[in-house]
Amino acid sequence: MGLVTAALIKDHERILIAQRNRAKRFGWLWEFPGGKLSGGETPEDCLRREILEELNLEIKIEAHFCTVSHRYPDFQIELMAFWCSIAGGSLQLNEHEQVRWVTVPEMRDYEFVGADLAVISALVSDWQKKYLEGSQPV
Repeated sequence: MGLVTAALIKDHERILIAQRNRAKRFGWLWEFPGGKLSGGETPEDCLRREILEELNLEIKIEAHFCTVSHRYPDFQIELMAFWCSIAGGSLQLNEHEQVRWVTVPEMRDYEFVGADLAVISALVSDWQKKYLEGSQPV
């Protein structure tokens, strides 16, 4: 099982999503940017490196959000998602077709890679607790 990282880069109530390169596996699908660990890297080091390589952004990793396992037809991954913010750099698309800043409810309008769907489920659950249940009288 391969370990993969994902950045939940937030700006107020929006999160950055990226459309995979059309020439790569799962081309045109959306994802949270990140990537595979290289020899000896920590997940946090991997995430910083991947975001700099893919998006030309320096990030501050704020907290681990969730870890999910996902089986594709021919391989399995463990995906670690982290809350992040932009610390520097300027957005440049080096790997992706495009990026969007979206709210959690807007994510249902995009077709994501399989592993990210479990992360979205966790985000929806958190969002509902914060915005829906939090506004209900006890």
